[in-house]
Amino acid sequence: MKILLIGKTGQLGSDILRNNSDHEIYAPDRKELDIQSAESVNAIVENYRPDTVINTAAFHNVPQCEVEPETAFRVNCVAVRDLAVACNRIKALFVTFSSDYVFGGEKRSPYLEDDKPAPLQIYGMSRLVGEHAALAAAPAHAIVIRTCGLYGISGAQSKGGNFIDKRIEDAKNHSFIEMGSDQIVSPTYTHDLSKAVLQLIDNQIKKPGIYHLINEGECNWYVFTKAIYEIMRFSIEVKPVDRNGLSGMMRRPLYSALANTKARKLGITLPPWRDGLQRYLRDKYET
Repeated sequence: MKILLIGKTGQLGSDILRNNSDHEIYAPDRKELDIQSAESVNAIVENYRPDTVINTAAFHNVPQCEVEPETAFRVNCVAVRDLAVACNRIKALFVTFSSDYVFGGEKRSPYLEDDKPAPLQIYGMSRLVGEHAALAAAPAHAIVIRTCGLYGISGAQSKGGNFIDKRIEDAKNHSFIEMGSDQIVSPTYTHDLSKAVLQLIDNQIKKPGIYHLINEGECNWYVFTKAIYEIMRFSIEVKPVDRNGLSGMMRRPLYSALANTKARKLGITLPPWRDGLQRYLRDKYET
């Protein structure tokens, strides 16, 4: 299968490249492909003629989306629409990603693929509109994968590192930190997610639509941080803080754990979140 991969330097994109063994993957850099240019998108899809396009690119700095809403919608929605249109034209499968932040956090059980979204901030809104854009432009060829709390070996460059790496730095520089206990999520290792994405593609999905792929289970960021330090055997005090989902004036969902129901029926699941965390720390820090 010929795959066009967008976002090869990100946490997820780099792991898709790392874990691929069966497919021919072309992964252009930003000099070769500007996803904010419909002309650039159309040219690369027409020239390469992939069987599948995997788009891992996104503007996912949540606070920055509030400051730059135009960029958020241009990358997370308009570019997704342009890619979907190009894929639909050549009948290629289009796989793109969305977020738990499309939900408002009113539930207290994991969100299903068909639950009603209610985003609370620009980031979630732009992701939700991107979902609709992909499914409207390529109704027979688009798969939207929602996921949550990503971390991977390559880090998160746009955020100055991923959550775990920042907590490791905290432990090296402080004896005490505060950590939010208000948000419940499904932290997901991109190594596991990338393998599940490749499995999903190999299933030759006959029914496009929305899928949830996350490491199984849920926790808040305080519990996740404590688990990091327990596994690393770091002696640092962590105090739970309830911020009620607020970052300044911006709101985050208090509960956004996701349930994998559709991919599970195809035999595709990810390991529990603590298992993913242990392997990440082993792989990156040789614990």
